[in-house]
Amino acid sequence: MGHDEIVGRNTGQSSPARFLEPGREFDQHFDVVVVGYGFAGAVAAISAHDHGAKVLLLEKMPDPGGISVCAGGGLRLSTDRAAAFEYLKATNAGTTPDDVIAAFVDGMFELEAYVQDLAKINDAKLIRQERAGNYPFPGFESMYFLEVDEVPGFDRVTGYPHARSLRNGTNMMKVLEDNVAARDIEVRFSTSAERLISSGDGSVVGLWTNNDAEGRVSVAAERGVILACGGFEANADLQRQYWQLNPVMTAAFRGNTGDGLRMAQDVGADLWHMWHFHGSYGFRHPDPSFPFGIRTKRLPDWVPEHSETDAPMSWILVDGEGRRFMNEYQPYFQDTGHRALDVMNPDTQKQPYIPCYLIVDDPGRAMYPLGGVVFNDRDVEPYEWSRDNLKEVELGILRKADTINELAQLIGCAPDRLESSIGRWNAACTAGDDGDFQRPSKSMTPITTPPYFVGEIWPVVSNTQGGPVHDPRQRVLNSYGEPIHRLYEAGEVGSIWGHLYLSGANLSECFIGGRIAGKEAAESASWRAA
Repeated sequence: MGHDEIVGRNTGQSSPARFLEPGREFDQHFDVVVVGYGFAGAVAAISAHDHGAKVLLLEKMPDPGGISVCAGGGLRLSTDRAAAFEYLKATNAGTTPDDVIAAFVDGMFELEAYVQDLAKINDAKLIRQERAGNYPFPGFESMYFLEVDEVPGFDRVTGYPHARSLRNGTNMMKVLEDNVAARDIEVRFSTSAERLISSGDGSVVGLWTNNDAEGRVSVAAERGVILACGGFEANADLQRQYWQLNPVMTAAFRGNTGDGLRMAQDVGADLWHMWHFHGSYGFRHPDPSFPFGIRTKRLPDWVPEHSETDAPMSWILVDGEGRRFMNEYQPYFQDTGHRALDVMNPDTQKQPYIPCYLIVDDPGRAMYPLGGVVFNDRDVEPYEWSRDNLKEVELGILRKADTINELAQLIGCAPDRLESSIGRWNAACTAGDDGDFQRPSKSMTPITTPPYFVGEIWPVVSNTQGGPVHDPRQRVLNSYGEPIHRLYEAGEVGSIWGHLYLSGANLSECFIGGRIAGKEAAESASWRAA
C-alpha cells in the first residue's frame, strides 16, 4: 500500500459533502458505525453489539490492530480507587476535568472481570504484573498490569505476520478479534471513513466511506458514529502545526494520520492536549524507505526519591558541539525522553539537539541491544535489531571510532570539547553523582574502553494524546462544552492524558472508553424516530 493510500485513500475525487443532497437516501444503514479496528474500535464494536446495535466496523488498513497491536498489551489497573484518582489527577496537571478522570478510574475497577470474560472465547491465559506508576505522585503504588500471556494454539508471528508487539499486544488483539468474529459485526478492511454526514441541526447521522470494491458509499449511522481511529503521529503536516519539535518519526504505524481529528473538527469539535505525545528518542534506519523511527532500548522505570533502578544505561547523549545536555534516563524516558530535545535557538532559529548523538564504548555496545523495533505494517520488511549491535554497525546506524578524536570527527565537533565532556562524565561515574543532570547513580556507566560507537538520535513518537474533547460518556464536545449529537470517541483519537502518561493507560483507555462509547451509542435514540 502506497503512502497516499495510507494517508487517506486519495482517489482523485473531491471531498464528499457534509450533508446529503436533498432527496438522496443513504446507500446503507447501520445502527452504529465504528471507525478504526484497534483495541478501542474492537471493544466499542463489541459493546455496541452487546447492547443490541447492528454494527459496522471500518478499518482503512488491510489488517486489524492499529497501533494497539504494537504495544506491550498490558492494561493498567489499580487496587485503590481513591489512590488511582489522586495519581491521575496529579499526572494530568489540570488539563483533564475531574469527572472524566473519575469515569476512567471507575472503568479500571470493572476491567479485569470484563477481560476475563472476553478471554473465554479462546481460553486465553491472563497474568497480573505488579508494577507501580511511572512518577512519584501519591497513589503511584496502587497500580498494576493485566496482560494476555498466552492464547492456546496461537503463534504471534504467524497469527499476525504484519505486526510485532513490544510484549503481549498481539495476544490481546487475538482475544478481541475472536470476540468480534463471534458476533454479528460486519468488518470492512481497506475501507476509509472520508467525512461525517450531518443533519440540519448539526447531529451526526452517518458518514462517507470509500474502498476499491464499492467506491464512495454513504452509510447511515442511525444511533451513532464512534471514532476510534487513533491519533496523528504519522502525519508530518499536523505535527508541524502543533509541535515545535521537528522532525519527529513515528515509531510503529503509518495508519494514524489524524482522520478522526479532521472529521470531528468538521462538525465543530473542540480540541485538547494537542502538544502532548508519548515518545522518546531513537535512531533512523539508513534505508530511506524504512518508515519508522527505532526507539532506544526500553529500560526499567525509576522513581525519584522512592527507589532507584539497578539497570545500567550504557550510553550518554551529546549535541553537535560535543556537549552533554540532558538526563538521558528520566523516570519514564520512553514517555518524556524527547522533551529535552525540544529547544529552539532564537538567534539561529535552529534546534540544536536535533539530531544529537548517542555514544557508547565497547563494553556498553556489548551490554544489550541499543534499539528495538515494533510495527504494524504488511508492506515493511521486519527488522530485528541485533543482540550485540554489530549488524547496526555494518548498516551504518552506529559508526565505530578507535579514538576520541575519530569519534569527534564522526560527530563534527571539536575533539577537545568532546574529550572534556566524556572525561567529566567518567569522573561523575566514579563519584556516583551526576551533578550536571541528576541521572540516577546506579544507571551511570563510564565510557572508557575503545572502540567507541556513535549513532544519530532523533525524536520519536509512539502515539499522540491530543484530539477532540469528550465528556465522561465519551461524547465529543464542541467549543462550548456541548455534546455533538450521536458522535462518540474512544482510545487515542481524543486521549485524556494531558501532561504525563501512565504506561498501559492508553490501552486501558481503549477498553474503558470503547465500552462506554459502544453502550452510549447503542442506547441512543435513532434519528429515524426523531
